[in-house]
Amino acid sequence: MDKETITASKALRGSITVPGDKSISHRAVMFGAIASGQTTVHGFLDGEDCRQTIACFQKMGVAIHYDRDKHMVVIDGEGIDGLEEPSELLDVGNSGTTIRLMLGILVGRPYFSVVAGDESIEKRPMARITEPLRSMGAQIHGRRNGTYTPIAIPDGENTLTGIEYQLPVASAQVKSAILLAGLQAQGKTTVREKYRSRDHTERMLQAFGVDVDVSANEVSISGGQPLQAREVHVPGDISSAAFMLAAAAIVKDSCLRIDNVGVNPTRTGFIDALVAMGGEVAFENERVRGGEPVADIVIREKSLHATAISGSLIPRLIDEIPVLAVIATQAIGRTVIKDASELKFKETNRIDATASQLRQMGADVQATEDGFIIDGPTPLTGAEVSSFNDHRIGMAFTIAALIAEGETTIHGAKASAISFPEFYQSLRALSDS
Repeated sequence: MDKETITASKALRGSITVPGDKSISHRAVMFGAIASGQTTVHGFLDGEDCRQTIACFQKMGVAIHYDRDKHMVVIDGEGIDGLEEPSELLDVGNSGTTIRLMLGILVGRPYFSVVAGDESIEKRPMARITEPLRSMGAQIHGRRNGTYTPIAIPDGENTLTGIEYQLPVASAQVKSAILLAGLQAQGKTTVREKYRSRDHTERMLQAFGVDVDVSANEVSISGGQPLQAREVHVPGDISSAAFMLAAAAIVKDSCLRIDNVGVNPTRTGFIDALVAMGGEVAFENERVRGGEPVADIVIREKSLHATAISGSLIPRLIDEIPVLAVIATQAIGRTVIKDASELKFKETNRIDATASQLRQMGADVQATEDGFIIDGPTPLTGAEVSSFNDHRIGMAFTIAALIAEGETTIHGAKASAISFPEFYQSLRALSDS
């Protein structure tokens, strides 16, 4: 059955690695597919979402060899004009990154394509992508005028023109889709953000030989630039590491080291929030690889206090907020998380899901329109909780179970395979060490 039963853990100790960064893995396959030459990706995340990206580009005629044992992908790209018209539906499964970034590529191609996904993708808003792409001249059809999937791109020459676009909300997926369309557009495309979102697209495009102008919260790219194949080394995913860091932060007497984690400053908001709460976290062996900063992260359990989390910090930790809410239940005082309404549009409504399941375990939490108000510290009690088939919700409540009295059963636990296939094995190994 699709469930895991968890009991309170003793101190977590030891050293581990976490799976490759999901965001970087997606982009490495996409960029390798539209580049000229052979791209080799090391440390690729063997998660369901990333495998969907491989499958979609294989349907467009790209030769991709995936060695799962070595976590290595080899892509033989023939440039963006080498992509072929797919003869079947491009199914992204549960992957929002795949569908949104891929649309930025497809709108510039002169052939017919249809993209769709699972029930979760059917509910996720696509107008934030389709509207700016249409303003560039893209022809897009879809359910409710392109607000929801399935989405179809008609055949014929889609002549795109560069635009200047102000993002309504900080979103690396929207920014990336516009930049990928901008690569195929006439003139220059500029994207501006109020708060800077993760910048893996900008960094990787530069690594693939594209001239990208980045200044403050503005990114510009000129159309017609080709990509050249390269070797990509994917660091450990800090969003996956966050669950292990959260466990070590709240399980008594824990001390943990996580090696080779990507510490891109647009992604380290969780670390900053944890330090603001009094957490003891250190980066060691810091280096830069392939344009991405990498470090080993060491954390020790320490008494935590409440803090306020909002504004420019939110885009830097949006995926980690559910597990941050779990940590907040053990911090002294009132933690307020706001400006995070984007959580409503993830695999599930993560505001409602997090608050409801925390209350199941006895936490003092109030859901707001854009976040949470959490009072602590509060002892947690084992309960029957659901992941809502959302990997980050399921893993967050597994961490909560480590400090709860009694047994906690996580229903829909297999969702963790989307981003962290060996999550439960890794956690058990640490508690047994």
